[in-house]
Amino acid sequence: MAGTYLLEHPGEPQRTLLTIGMETEIYEESLLTNGRCPYHTDKILLEEKEKVDFNLKAYLIRKLKKNCTCSPAKAKDLVFGLLPVLEWLPKYKLKDYILGDFMSGLIVGILLVPQSIAYSLLAGQEPIFGLYTSFFACLIYFLMGTSRHISVGIFGVLCLMVGEVVERELQVAGYDLQDTVTTGGHLVGDFNSTFSPLTVNETARPVCDRSCYAITVGATVTFMAGVYQVAMGLLQVGFISVYLSDSLLSGFATGASFTILTSQVKYLLGISIPRSNGVGALISTWVSIFQHIHLTNICDLVTSILCLLVLVPTKEINECYKSKLKAPIPIELFVVVAATLASHFGHLHEKFGSSVAGNIPTGFLMPQPPDWSLIPNVAMGAFSIALIGFAITVSLSEMFAKKHGYEVRANQEMYAIGFCNIIPSFFHCFTTSAALAKTLVKESTGCKTQVSALVTALVLLLVLLVIAPLFYSLQKCVLGVITIVNLRGALRKFLDLPKMWRLSRVDTAIWLVTMAASALVSTEMGLVIGVCFSMLCVILRSQRPTASLLGRVDQSEIFESFSSYRNLHVIPGVQVFRFEAPLYYVNRQAFKSTVYKLTCVNPVLMKAAEKKAEKKWQEKGEGSAHFSNKQAEVSLQLVREPLPFHTLVIDCSAIQFLDTGGITTMKEIFKEYKEVDIRVLLAQCNASVRDSLRRGEYFSKGEENLAFHSLRQAVSFALDEHHKGAEHFHREAN
Repeated sequence: MAGTYLLEHPGEPQRTLLTIGMETEIYEESLLTNGRCPYHTDKILLEEKEKVDFNLKAYLIRKLKKNCTCSPAKAKDLVFGLLPVLEWLPKYKLKDYILGDFMSGLIVGILLVPQSIAYSLLAGQEPIFGLYTSFFACLIYFLMGTSRHISVGIFGVLCLMVGEVVERELQVAGYDLQDTVTTGGHLVGDFNSTFSPLTVNETARPVCDRSCYAITVGATVTFMAGVYQVAMGLLQVGFISVYLSDSLLSGFATGASFTILTSQVKYLLGISIPRSNGVGALISTWVSIFQHIHLTNICDLVTSILCLLVLVPTKEINECYKSKLKAPIPIELFVVVAATLASHFGHLHEKFGSSVAGNIPTGFLMPQPPDWSLIPNVAMGAFSIALIGFAITVSLSEMFAKKHGYEVRANQEMYAIGFCNIIPSFFHCFTTSAALAKTLVKESTGCKTQVSALVTALVLLLVLLVIAPLFYSLQKCVLGVITIVNLRGALRKFLDLPKMWRLSRVDTAIWLVTMAASALVSTEMGLVIGVCFSMLCVILRSQRPTASLLGRVDQSEIFESFSSYRNLHVIPGVQVFRFEAPLYYVNRQAFKSTVYKLTCVNPVLMKAAEKKAEKKWQEKGEGSAHFSNKQAEVSLQLVREPLPFHTLVIDCSAIQFLDTGGITTMKEIFKEYKEVDIRVLLAQCNASVRDSLRRGEYFSKGEENLAFHSLRQAVSFALDEHHKGAEHFHREAN
């Protein structure tokens, strides 16, 4: 097979193996001796390995034998793989780990209580369901997770996405008005009633009330999100998350934070407005807020301001002195306790109409399956929720595993987070994932293993069984303030924009577009728009990639770009061109036009000019063949200017792959330059590119179709061949 290969021997000069047809010759290279490469008669054969064709049938049989056979050892591996706790818990170092795990679990549990109640409102649920969700998530991830540090539970962005689906289904079912009537700025309507009077189609049978239907929708969404995540684990399609870049996820979180903030303003002001969904929900919500602002409950507003004045400075103190504090100040719990006592003894609900959390029952409700009839309605929304939850969980687990020197299994993380949604969906819970803020608290307070998650679950269990009813008088505006204050991290990303712009303008554009779409269009559409824009940026960057001519660094064999470095040496008669992108149908035309532009030689235009001149002289020759041929030779000499180079070397080191269009383009370049007596050589092709060229019949039995393993080899060969050609021409002339 025709081609060029490189063979290196330790301690010997680098040599190039040139295979022309079936003959093998070696050239010892030197750019420092007038471009001459002494000829040697040694014969070396470098054989490529034969590639085995992929056999789908054999592959499937092998996989089936591997996965469908059963043995005690395999059953044990399966159980231990699905429940990693069985593997690491017996090895638990009680004396070394228990104190750190207990303290971190206790502190995270204390922080989770008010946050679980607050984020329940964001998901459109009653406070008790937020406590259920956090409890089951901690317990299941303790059994199935492979990360030692991440905290799995309620996450604000997912709560927002669940809340949007819940609100949409409530409106479809006819619950949009009956429980949102306002009188004098406070909420009127019994959220704890058992049945609503009629459904939207006026059927007479009793159905569950708004709160009951909301958690039914939320649990169904959660079930479907978990099914998607487990399915991704089974099919091993976690690669989908690679399309969610860091800048995209950050922009999405920031955009969603604006929506979260907007949704909580009504609680701070003590007004009740219908929740907006769909395109432009953020703007329409603010319009509704200003339309109802005259109904502001002064008691709720004053309480919100006081809570902000306490929470924000204390959060800043926790952030500034986190290295010195053994544990962050649980200011949220203090605020919740103080606000509950003030509301209870001050009778704020009775005197001022302040909206309160209401009755929070103790214990657990009976398990209930999701509403299967709702699955078609929530399937699309659940997929985006599943994707975001998985991407955040895996990225956080890998980040902390790398930091602390252990490994996590991404596939098992998909199973873990999937079952953290599937199983709790039967116990009136909504979607969960890893949460960065609580994970950082967990790590900073001495967490060693997921035993800390078990401690957190016990704290939540204590609240569920004993303490929960004490939060009856807690004002909803306090929960809204807690939610808003916890958005500080996402909103601070705006301060990183100048640094991000200096690092990568493309990533900054992705961040801005995703953020704006998530905030101004909708949360789900913002994610879709962000992914599409991110992929468009990749396509555009490959469509107009960087390309340049290269020169040789003085006293070295290194070639660099003229556009980036000074004092580079031009190789006489040789142009070295580098294209920094895959060559495929999108950028094939850009490749050709860039080559023509940088080399200042367009062979297509040259041939067209020659043909035009030849036709002109033939017309003047009045049909005389002798005269026209003579004039044609003269015309060619007049039209064709002296060429600035005799060889074009294409550096293929940055070309990852070729498609059919790319192969055709390479063949066209070779043919067009050959017609104007310019040789085209390829250098530094990877195995994939070389195989594509071979299959595309780029290589022929002529020595001009050579592909070299280094630029030095290609340039040496070009100079040597040109020198041989010049010597032959002089001998013929003499």
